[in-house]
This record gives sequence, structure tokens and C-alpha cells, in this order.
Amino acid sequence: MTDTTNIATKLADLQLFQNVLIESEQTLIKETSDDTIRERLEKILNQDRENLSDIQKAVAKLGTNADARSVSQAHAEKVKEMMSGSELTLFDKFFEFELLKHQQTMSGLVLHKAAQSLDDDLQDAMEPLNKVNFENRAHQEILKGVLYFAGTRELAGVEPDMGLWASVEQGIAALKGAVGSATSSS
Repeated sequence: MTDTTNIATKLADLQLFQNVLIESEQTLIKETSDDTIRERLEKILNQDRENLSDIQKAVAKLGTNADARSVSQAHAEKVKEMMSGSELTLFDKFFEFELLKHQQTMSGLVLHKAAQSLDDDLQDAMEPLNKVNFENRAHQEILKGVLYFAGTRELAGVEPDMGLWASVEQGIAALKGAVGSATSSS
């Protein structure tokens, strides 16, 4: 396979899992009764819909279409099945969702770095992924808080300390500051 074909295939995987994230968010929004968590998930959902558009821009700029790998398609189906089924608790579903978000973040970062190391045209094609990658990283911070809340409720049967959301927000602000510094100095 050529470099462009490899990148196109991984980009197809990224697009596939972006759709799975969106479907998972819609499921989780319906299943949670916590207004704060639902509000945060709705914000993530809106950003992920925009991020799907950015991924599609990268596909178009690359100019080489590929299909997601069969192993990725099977994994996506398994995740959809778990998220829509009743075997997992809500905490388990949030945990699976966070793992998928982490996978998406790392895949996007590696794709961007690989393209950057190959040539200027590939780097330019992957540029829309920058925003996607940074937002996915911020989503991971939010999901950490969601996991703490859902996990404490499920495992201990008590409400977690509300100060946790403040520390999550501080983590996101620090991440955005670092991103702003990195992009303004390049």
C-alpha cells in the first residue's frame, strides 16, 4: 500500500468511529437522568457533528477514498451493540464511550503526525484534523468527570463532590490555553 492509501484507510476508520461516537452520544443522552451530564453530552454531540464535517474535509482534501478496514467495521458494530443493549450499566457505557473517544483522539493525532512527516500535500490534507484532535482531547477531560459522577453513584450509591466539575473545567481551560499557545507560536 502507498502512504496515501494507508492514510486514506485510517481516515476512513476515523470517519466510521466518529459516526459511532455520535450514535453513542445520542444513546447516552437518552439514558441519563442527570441534567449536568446530559448538557455536557449535548455540547460534545454538537461539536462531534462539526468534527465529522472536518474529517470529511480531510477526506476530500486527500483526494483518495478508501473503505474502513473490516476489523474496524466489526469493532464499530460491537460498540453499537453494547451501547444500545441492556447488558452494560450506564457507568459501563460511559466507560466504553470514553475509551472510544480516547481511541479517536489518538488515531487523529497519529494520522496528523504521519501525514506531517511524509510531505506537505498530505500535511495540508490532514490540517482539518487539528481542531478535531484538540476538541476530542477536551472531551476526554469532560468524560473523566462524567465517569467520576456516574461511577460514584453506581458503585457507592451516593452523590459525588460537586467540586469535581470545577476541577474538570479548570483542566479544560488549561488544555485550551496550551492549544492557544501552541497554535499562536507556530
